[in-house]
Amino acid sequence: VSLESLQRENVSTPTTFLLLGFSSAYKAQVTLCLGFLLIYLVTLLGNLLIMTLICLDSHLHSPMYYFLGHLSFLDICYSSVTLPKILKDTFSPQKTISFVGCVTQIYFFLCFGGSECVLLAAMAYDRYLAICHPLHYTTLMNKKICFCLVVISWLTGSFSSLIQAFIIANLPFCGSNVIDHLFCEVPFLLKASCSPSTHLSKIVSCALAGTIAMGSFLLILVSYIHIIWAVLLRGAGRQKAFATCTSHLTVVSLFFGAGAISYLIPHSSLSKDIHEVLALLYAVVTPMMNPVIYSLRNSEVKGAIRKALHRRALEQRVS
Repeated sequence: VSLESLQRENVSTPTTFLLLGFSSAYKAQVTLCLGFLLIYLVTLLGNLLIMTLICLDSHLHSPMYYFLGHLSFLDICYSSVTLPKILKDTFSPQKTISFVGCVTQIYFFLCFGGSECVLLAAMAYDRYLAICHPLHYTTLMNKKICFCLVVISWLTGSFSSLIQAFIIANLPFCGSNVIDHLFCEVPFLLKASCSPSTHLSKIVSCALAGTIAMGSFLLILVSYIHIIWAVLLRGAGRQKAFATCTSHLTVVSLFFGAGAISYLIPHSSLSKDIHEVLALLYAVVTPMMNPVIYSLRNSEVKGAIRKALHRRALEQRVS
């Protein structure tokens, strides 16, 4: 039997993958489970609150809050791709995921992540028009354009993730079914593969993800350069102009910062624990922080919350 035939026999697609998560100690598992559960509940309730307020309060029926409502929906979807599975795995002796489940998780994780990148760029463009071209804002950012920008964000994320998921689905793994991570991500699947074209697959995957991430980030950067320049020249209304941008800038910094560190720095340069913390930061913590950031730093959202609570109190008194 030749070496080539033996290698061909070993090349296969595993039916399940083994995920190497956090510590297996019981106390650590309980603490992690409670922490993840709390984060997931805050993510769901916080983003649902933002979506409900935007729907019910007529003062929030503007392009900025239209985008924010879609961002909240994306955050719910984004965290739901990974957190329920991580919660389940904290108490499972065998942290496994099927091959189909792994590819599906990669598709939706990249889809929602890519869509959020483009949506954050659309939100920056909206702030640019509102501050730099206030007289033409209602014409330049009407309902049709808002809808088109949201559709573009979804289509961009879906198209890119579909190609990357297809690449992963067709990789051979030579019997290796261990993923040294909390959930399925493209770099860790490529690392586990033994395909001679893995390097090419990595280039294609990085090119797709990098184009969306870097393209969105550059659009955000250009928008805010124009915003800062316009505010400095105008002078008047500087505080109010920056107040509408602070929340968005904070969210952008969290989302792109953690993702850039995790994907741009070689895996060999960082420890496994640091990679897991970074993954949790952009995949789990950021969707939770978005509604908190927008609620605490936005006077209109805080006003809508106060009105909703006041209305609820009046209804209870009447009943």
